[in-house]
Amino acid sequence: STRERTFATVTMIRQDYDLEAVPHLSCIGSTEAGIREILEDYQKQGIRRIVALRGDLPEGMENPGHFQHAADLVAFIRHFGGFDVYVAGYPEIHPRATSARDDVAHLVAKVQAGADAIITQYFFNPDAYLQLRDELQRQGVEVPVVVGVMPITNFEQISRFSAMCGADIPQYVRRRMEAYADDLQSQYQLGIDLLSRQCQLLLREGAPSLHFYTLNQAEATAAIWRNLGL
Repeated sequence: STRERTFATVTMIRQDYDLEAVPHLSCIGSTEAGIREILEDYQKQGIRRIVALRGDLPEGMENPGHFQHAADLVAFIRHFGGFDVYVAGYPEIHPRATSARDDVAHLVAKVQAGADAIITQYFFNPDAYLQLRDELQRQGVEVPVVVGVMPITNFEQISRFSAMCGADIPQYVRRRMEAYADDLQSQYQLGIDLLSRQCQLLLREGAPSLHFYTLNQAEATAAIWRNLGL
Protein backbone atom coordinates (compact mmCIF):
# COMPACT_ATOMS: atom_id res chain seq x y z
CA SER A 1 0.00 0.00 0.00
CA THR A 2 0.99 3.66 -0.28
CA ARG A 3 1.30 3.92 3.50
CA GLU A 4 3.58 0.90 3.66
CA ARG A 5 5.81 2.32 0.91
CA THR A 6 5.91 5.68 2.68
CA PHE A 7 6.88 4.05 5.95
CA ALA A 8 9.60 2.01 4.26
CA THR A 9 11.01 5.11 2.55
CA VAL A 10 10.93 7.22 5.71
CA THR A 11 12.63 4.44 7.67
CA MET A 12 15.32 4.02 5.01
CA ILE A 13 16.10 7.75 4.99
CA ARG A 14 16.29 7.77 8.77
CA GLN A 15 18.52 4.70 9.06
CA ASP A 16 20.75 5.07 6.00
CA TYR A 17 21.25 8.84 5.90
CA ASP A 18 20.55 9.94 9.49
CA LEU A 19 18.03 12.48 8.22
CA GLU A 20 14.50 12.96 9.49
CA ALA A 21 11.96 12.58 6.74
CA VAL A 22 8.54 14.11 7.34
CA PRO A 23 5.84 11.69 6.17
CA HIS A 24 2.49 12.83 4.84
CA LEU A 25 -0.45 11.14 6.54
CA SER A 26 -3.94 11.29 5.05
CA CYS A 27 -6.93 10.32 7.14
CA ILE A 28 -10.00 9.96 4.92
CA GLY A 29 -11.43 6.45 5.17
CA SER A 30 -9.22 5.62 8.16
CA THR A 31 -10.08 4.35 11.63
CA GLU A 32 -8.70 5.67 14.89
CA ALA A 33 -7.01 2.32 15.49
CA GLY A 34 -5.36 2.42 12.09
CA ILE A 35 -4.01 5.94 12.55
CA ARG A 36 -2.83 5.13 16.08
CA GLU A 37 -0.88 2.13 14.79
CA ILE A 38 0.83 4.27 12.15
CA LEU A 39 1.77 6.91 14.71
CA GLU A 40 3.18 4.27 17.05
CA ASP A 41 5.29 2.82 14.22
CA TYR A 42 6.65 6.25 13.32
CA GLN A 43 7.48 7.01 16.95
CA LYS A 44 9.46 3.78 17.20
CA GLN A 45 11.55 4.97 14.24
CA GLY A 46 12.24 8.35 15.85
CA ILE A 47 9.98 10.31 13.50
CA ARG A 48 8.70 13.43 15.26
CA ARG A 49 7.10 15.48 12.48
CA ILE A 50 4.08 14.71 10.30
CA VAL A 51 2.16 16.51 7.56
CA ALA A 52 -1.53 15.89 8.32
CA LEU A 53 -3.86 15.81 5.31
CA ARG A 54 -7.47 14.88 4.68
CA GLY A 55 -6.79 13.13 1.38
CA ASP A 56 -9.30 11.88 -1.16
CA LEU A 57 -11.87 9.18 -0.50
CA PRO A 58 -10.80 5.99 -2.34
CA GLU A 59 -12.91 5.11 -5.35
CA GLY A 60 -15.88 2.98 -4.36
CA MET A 61 -15.73 3.98 -0.69
CA GLU A 62 -18.70 6.02 0.54
CA ASN A 63 -17.99 6.28 4.27
CA PRO A 64 -15.17 8.74 5.06
CA GLY A 65 -14.63 7.01 8.40
CA HIS A 66 -13.90 8.66 11.72
CA PHE A 67 -11.95 11.55 10.25
CA GLN A 68 -14.13 13.92 8.24
CA HIS A 69 -11.58 16.72 7.93
CA ALA A 70 -7.84 17.28 8.33
CA ALA A 71 -8.57 19.16 11.56
CA ASP A 72 -9.89 15.90 13.03
CA LEU A 73 -6.58 14.21 12.25
CA VAL A 74 -4.61 17.12 13.69
CA ALA A 75 -6.57 16.93 16.93
CA PHE A 76 -6.04 13.16 17.11
CA ILE A 77 -2.27 13.46 16.59
CA ARG A 78 -2.06 16.28 19.13
CA HIS A 79 -3.90 14.13 21.69
CA PHE A 80 -1.63 11.17 20.85
CA GLY A 81 1.37 13.39 21.55
CA GLY A 82 5.00 13.44 20.53
CA PHE A 83 4.72 14.97 17.06
CA ASP A 84 5.01 18.37 15.45
CA VAL A 85 2.11 18.64 13.02
CA TYR A 86 2.16 20.47 9.69
CA VAL A 87 -0.94 21.19 7.62
CA ALA A 88 -1.62 22.37 4.07
CA GLY A 89 -2.71 25.89 3.14
CA TYR A 90 -3.90 27.25 -0.19
CA PRO A 91 -2.94 30.85 -1.06
CA GLU A 92 -5.18 30.66 -4.15
CA ILE A 93 -7.99 28.72 -2.43
CA HIS A 94 -8.48 24.97 -2.39
CA PRO A 95 -10.12 23.92 -5.68
CA ARG A 96 -13.03 22.34 -3.79
CA ALA A 97 -13.62 25.22 -1.38
CA THR A 98 -16.96 26.97 -1.66
CA SER A 99 -15.37 30.39 -1.03
CA ALA A 100 -12.17 32.06 0.08
CA ARG A 101 -13.73 32.73 3.48
CA ASP A 102 -14.68 29.07 3.89
CA ASP A 103 -11.21 27.96 2.87
CA VAL A 104 -9.51 30.21 5.42
CA ALA A 105 -11.97 29.02 8.08
CA HIS A 106 -10.93 25.40 7.46
CA LEU A 107 -7.27 26.40 7.72
CA VAL A 108 -7.86 28.28 10.97
CA ALA A 109 -9.69 25.21 12.31
CA LYS A 110 -6.63 23.07 11.61
CA VAL A 111 -4.43 25.48 13.53
CA GLN A 112 -6.90 25.63 16.41
CA ALA A 113 -6.87 21.82 16.48
CA GLY A 114 -3.15 21.94 17.19
CA ALA A 115 -1.15 22.42 13.98
CA ASP A 116 2.36 23.76 14.56
CA ALA A 117 2.89 25.20 11.07
CA ILE A 118 1.29 25.60 7.66
CA ILE A 119 2.93 24.56 4.38
CA THR A 120 1.34 26.22 1.38
CA GLN A 121 0.47 24.81 -1.99
CA TYR A 122 2.88 26.12 -4.60
CA PHE A 123 2.01 29.36 -6.35
CA PHE A 124 3.51 31.83 -8.82
CA ASN A 125 1.77 34.95 -7.51
CA PRO A 126 3.55 36.20 -4.36
CA ASP A 127 0.63 38.49 -3.46
CA ALA A 128 -1.56 35.42 -2.93
CA TYR A 129 0.78 34.19 -0.19
CA LEU A 130 1.07 37.61 1.44
CA GLN A 131 -2.70 38.08 1.47
CA LEU A 132 -3.24 34.66 3.07
CA ARG A 133 -0.56 35.30 5.68
CA ASP A 134 -2.01 38.69 6.55
CA GLU A 135 -5.56 37.32 6.77
CA LEU A 136 -4.41 34.55 9.10
CA GLN A 137 -2.67 37.09 11.30
CA ARG A 138 -5.86 39.16 11.44
CA GLN A 139 -7.64 36.05 12.70
CA GLY A 140 -5.06 35.48 15.41
CA VAL A 141 -3.09 32.69 13.74
CA GLU A 142 0.54 32.93 14.80
CA VAL A 143 2.05 29.68 13.49
CA PRO A 144 4.63 29.89 10.67
CA VAL A 145 3.27 29.89 7.11
CA VAL A 146 5.93 28.07 5.09
CA VAL A 147 6.17 28.97 1.39
CA GLY A 148 5.55 26.10 -1.03
CA VAL A 149 7.85 26.34 -4.06
CA MET A 150 7.53 24.39 -7.32
CA PRO A 151 10.54 24.84 -9.61
CA ILE A 152 9.50 25.05 -13.27
CA THR A 153 11.52 22.40 -15.09
CA ASN A 154 8.93 21.58 -17.75
CA PHE A 155 6.25 24.19 -18.40
CA GLU A 156 3.81 21.82 -20.09
CA GLN A 157 3.91 19.53 -17.07
CA ILE A 158 3.56 22.41 -14.61
CA SER A 159 0.59 23.75 -16.58
CA ARG A 160 -1.21 20.41 -16.20
CA PHE A 161 -0.47 20.20 -12.49
CA SER A 162 -1.59 23.77 -11.94
CA ALA A 163 -4.89 23.22 -13.75
CA MET A 164 -5.63 20.26 -11.46
CA CYS A 165 -4.72 21.90 -8.16
CA GLY A 166 -5.96 25.44 -8.81
CA ALA A 167 -2.58 27.20 -8.92
CA ASP A 168 -2.76 30.25 -11.17
CA ILE A 169 0.03 30.89 -13.67
CA PRO A 170 0.32 34.67 -14.24
CA GLN A 171 0.10 35.77 -17.84
CA TYR A 172 3.61 37.20 -17.86
CA VAL A 173 5.03 33.84 -16.75
CA ARG A 174 2.96 31.93 -19.29
CA ARG A 175 3.99 34.17 -22.19
CA ARG A 176 7.67 34.05 -21.34
CA MET A 177 7.58 30.28 -20.95
CA GLU A 178 5.63 29.75 -24.17
CA ALA A 179 8.23 31.81 -26.04
CA TYR A 180 10.63 28.94 -25.29
CA ALA A 181 8.19 26.15 -26.12
CA ASP A 182 10.78 24.37 -28.28
CA ASP A 183 13.73 25.06 -25.99
CA LEU A 184 13.42 23.12 -22.74
CA GLN A 185 16.84 24.21 -21.51
CA SER A 186 15.85 27.88 -21.78
CA GLN A 187 12.54 27.11 -20.07
CA TYR A 188 14.47 25.42 -17.28
CA GLN A 189 16.80 28.40 -16.79
CA LEU A 190 13.94 30.89 -16.95
CA GLY A 191 12.11 28.85 -14.31
CA ILE A 192 15.16 28.94 -12.05
CA ASP A 193 15.41 32.72 -12.43
CA LEU A 194 11.68 33.37 -11.86
CA LEU A 195 11.45 31.18 -8.76
CA SER A 196 14.72 32.52 -7.34
CA ARG A 197 13.35 36.05 -7.51
CA GLN A 198 10.02 34.96 -6.03
CA CYS A 199 11.78 33.27 -3.11
CA GLN A 200 14.01 36.31 -2.53
CA LEU A 201 10.98 38.60 -2.47
CA LEU A 202 9.05 36.42 -0.02
CA LEU A 203 12.00 35.96 2.31
CA ARG A 204 12.41 39.75 2.39
CA GLU A 205 8.70 39.98 3.23
CA GLY A 206 9.24 37.78 6.27
CA ALA A 207 8.42 34.28 5.02
CA PRO A 208 9.83 31.92 7.67
CA SER A 209 11.10 29.18 5.37
CA LEU A 210 10.69 27.44 2.02
CA HIS A 211 9.29 24.00 1.18
CA PHE A 212 10.31 22.71 -2.27
CA TYR A 213 8.18 20.33 -4.34
CA THR A 214 11.07 18.74 -6.23
CA LEU A 215 9.23 16.11 -8.32
CA ASN A 216 12.51 14.19 -8.28
CA GLN A 217 14.25 17.11 -10.01
CA ALA A 218 16.67 17.95 -7.22
CA GLU A 219 19.08 19.99 -9.34
CA ALA A 220 16.49 22.72 -9.99
CA THR A 221 15.93 23.10 -6.26
CA ALA A 222 19.68 23.13 -5.65
CA ALA A 223 20.12 25.85 -8.29
CA ILE A 224 17.50 28.08 -6.64
CA TRP A 225 19.09 27.37 -3.26
CA ARG A 226 22.46 28.51 -4.58
CA ASN A 227 20.93 31.67 -6.03
CA LEU A 228 19.48 32.49 -2.62
CA GLY A 229 22.86 32.10 -0.95
CA LEU A 230 21.43 29.90 1.78
